[in-house]
Amino acid sequence: MAAALVQGQGTRVGFYSRTCPQAESIVQKTVQSHFQSNPAIAPGLLRMHFHDCFVRGCDASILINGTSTEKTTVPNSLINGYDVIDDAKTQLEAACPGVVSCADILALAARDSVVLTKGLTWKVPTGRRDGRVSLASDVNNLPSPRDSIEAQKQKFADKGLTDQDLVTLVGGHTIGTSACQFFSYRLYNFSTTTANGADPSMDATFVTQLQALCPADGDGSRRIALDTGSSNTFDASFFTNLKNGRGVLESDQKLWTDASTKTFVQRFLGVRGLLGLNFNVEFGRSMVRMSNIGVQTGTEGEIRRVCTAIN
Repeated sequence: MAAALVQGQGTRVGFYSRTCPQAESIVQKTVQSHFQSNPAIAPGLLRMHFHDCFVRGCDASILINGTSTEKTTVPNSLINGYDVIDDAKTQLEAACPGVVSCADILALAARDSVVLTKGLTWKVPTGRRDGRVSLASDVNNLPSPRDSIEAQKQKFADKGLTDQDLVTLVGGHTIGTSACQFFSYRLYNFSTTTANGADPSMDATFVTQLQALCPADGDGSRRIALDTGSSNTFDASFFTNLKNGRGVLESDQKLWTDASTKTFVQRFLGVRGLLGLNFNVEFGRSMVRMSNIGVQTGTEGEIRRVCTAIN
């Protein structure tokens, strides 16, 4: 059943070729325009699509306003880029009223964000329709920075995704930042086996750097790059940082300390003796699989005229 979640959903490349042929270019130009003034929207839109798909499927439920909706939760309220989706939707409604779903705008914008940060493009199947339900309580299903490898694997498997998809999609952290509050516990009183009390899986020099940026009594909302040295470029350097004990989130670093996921990290790094994998190519493939999780098509759901409200 899990495998069925990501196959045969009725989406296809070029779904709007007749009904709204300029749909993809409108989204692309909108994302590009916002990116020029605020590059932080790129990782924001990528994360937004991921967080949407892992809760009730890729149905744009993350965009709905209201009390106790997905958007109100900590993981989602801090995301950049909601205004980009609203802007694209406004333009699409002017060009093709009631045709293009908010869920498809999210999927396209995530792809365009990767391209703008120098990643490779991929063809995005479209044809999703929008959901009508958005509950804050459902966000508990999202992968968490403190998840064990087994918990991460299970959450991905529940969506019909493989261990390779897990490592690949977490690699999306090659762009963007995290707030100190989500990882500073690793820096202080985490372990009795290290001189500074930090997580022993972390590089000691890196710990010192992060402690300076995230003091124990400092501002928990301060943003820190998830891919040190390359946070604005979509590349495989994120995996090099994991190898060197420089993963910011505990869940990320565990991809290197667990034998089964470590193999995929090594393959992305081109370790001799293993069949190499091209991160950018595989990312597009994994994104297509993820973007078909539990989608609504045909007569299901709706096409929201305003992405923040149910029709």
